[in-house]
Amino acid sequence: MPRDPHAPLKVAVIAGDGIGKEVMPQGLACLRAAAKRYGLNLQLDDFGDWASCDLYLSSGHMLPPDWKAKLSGYDAIYFGAVVPARVRPIRQSPSVPADAGGQVSSGRSEAWRHRFLGGPREHRGEYSSIGGKIFEGTERETVIQETVMTRIGVDRVLQYAFDLAERRPKKHLTSATKSNGISITMPYWDTRVAEAAKRYPNVNVDKFHIDILTAHFVLRPQHFDVVVASNLFGDILSDLGPACTGTIGIAASANINPEGKFPSLFEPVHGSAPDIYGKGIANPVGMIWAGQMMLEHFGYKEAADGMLSAIEKALGTGGDGLTPDMGGKGSTESFGTRIVELIERA
Repeated sequence: MPRDPHAPLKVAVIAGDGIGKEVMPQGLACLRAAAKRYGLNLQLDDFGDWASCDLYLSSGHMLPPDWKAKLSGYDAIYFGAVVPARVRPIRQSPSVPADAGGQVSSGRSEAWRHRFLGGPREHRGEYSSIGGKIFEGTERETVIQETVMTRIGVDRVLQYAFDLAERRPKKHLTSATKSNGISITMPYWDTRVAEAAKRYPNVNVDKFHIDILTAHFVLRPQHFDVVVASNLFGDILSDLGPACTGTIGIAASANINPEGKFPSLFEPVHGSAPDIYGKGIANPVGMIWAGQMMLEHFGYKEAADGMLSAIEKALGTGGDGLTPDMGGKGSTESFGTRIVELIERA
């Protein structure tokens, strides 16, 4: 959705918890550098301790009662940690070996290089709260949780996925399913995918059952470009993909409201990571890349391309300057500063 670069892009900034508080300053520094370098008008409003344990302990809730009214006037939310995500690009960067975390052999590093797997996910799906427990504490104890798929929800995410695939050079969309075992919801999902495909004759569509799809993610990632999945399957794939690229620390995500009626949310994948909070070693790339996705989503292509180039150049320097998750000795701040400098010199 192209925008006038001089019109303000209103962004609500919520660092959240844990390392969200540490990586957010680096993300903001990079956004401000990009705004200055490319002449963007960014309004970055800090919402303090929202969505944090500190706020919960002091007030009994994670967000103030009027949170929706306060956020509804914003174009986007730039978030540090906690909230689930929906669209996750997966891209092997030049200096990050695919076996950096020991998950996959380096022989497949090149196959992941410059791949993009956008994983739009249907928001309800398997994560509904419909169900219950009966005969609790007895040998007949029974637990039921229902999958909920709505036509409007499925069709909306499919339209977003097909639109994304149609804009990309490969024009290829893969649907994750399991209709050979999940006999009601997954055949319905397949039917909606087939119906949507009729409106996109230029997009090449295929589908895989989720079990073999995870294997193909590792064995032949070069086959994929855009992948669309239900909530559960998307959750699995969106963690597997970044792991295959070497480290989940560089993975970013976006929770998109396609119609633009509500602010879309951009965040790193890694979560709050309390085990390393306070050590100053969290990888800031996921946070910075989420900001790059935000600029790209709102049509600031030149600035988004400049930020992505800076990220890859910083990763390409390798050595001790990288954060520990990539085998380096750098800090959150020093690595973030390196990316800022590269944006400024672009």
